[in-house]
Amino acid sequence: MNIDLNADLAEGYGAWRMGDDAALLDVLSSANLACGFHAGDPVIMQRTIRQAADRGVDIGAHVGFPDRQGFGRRVMQLNAEELAAMVVYQLGALEGLARAGGARMTHMSFHGALGNLAAADREYAAPLLRAVAAFDPSLVVLSSSSRAMQEAAAETGLRVVTCFLADRAYDSQGLLVPRRLPGAVIHDEAALVARVHRFLAEGVVQTHDGAVIPMPARSILLHGDTPGALRLARAIRDAVEACGHAVVPMSRQAG
Repeated sequence: MNIDLNADLAEGYGAWRMGDDAALLDVLSSANLACGFHAGDPVIMQRTIRQAADRGVDIGAHVGFPDRQGFGRRVMQLNAEELAAMVVYQLGALEGLARAGGARMTHMSFHGALGNLAAADREYAAPLLRAVAAFDPSLVVLSSSSRAMQEAAAETGLRVVTCFLADRAYDSQGLLVPRRLPGAVIHDEAALVARVHRFLAEGVVQTHDGAVIPMPARSILLHGDTPGALRLARAIRDAVEACGHAVVPMSRQAG
């Protein structure tokens, strides 16, 4: 089986850097780049696009609320028309920089609070995915496990790839546990690798409260801002390959 390994990158701003993007790109098959709203700026975006393209890593837009101070992890009260415009704006920014650099944007994903809302509520997911489809119906949408996203995508013809978030805890509905709860973010390498092995072997994940639920994913995500992200990314890739799977970007996987 082919498995994509991706992380959220380009999340610095100006002189402020977050994570070791260049080193992570040596391990990943896909990268989700902040587009200037929750993090990122044109120079960082351009540099990360070039670094990804040089390594043959897929480039995607990581779209969030306009909330740099809160890193896009705070809910903002915006109507559907505003959200749709903001989605297209961010997609256009990354697509323009990629095209100018001779690269191609292959996918997109929603960041932080915006992604959590879309995953949990079809009323959010539907207008967001309509905006993506209007911009480019060939884009792959990378999403955490979400019935709302799958149903909304079916109406637009978009391809959704479910992503297993290796460093985040799930609830019994397959949604992400709020970061404020103990154990919501998994830092321990042994625990993280064990989760990956179980996902690869059984297609399941243990939830925050101890239940076991299906995880029908073809991609694994590690947050680039998680402490020790590079070490954890290498451990995940080693686990995938040790199980006999190949690390392959989504654009080169069968639909």
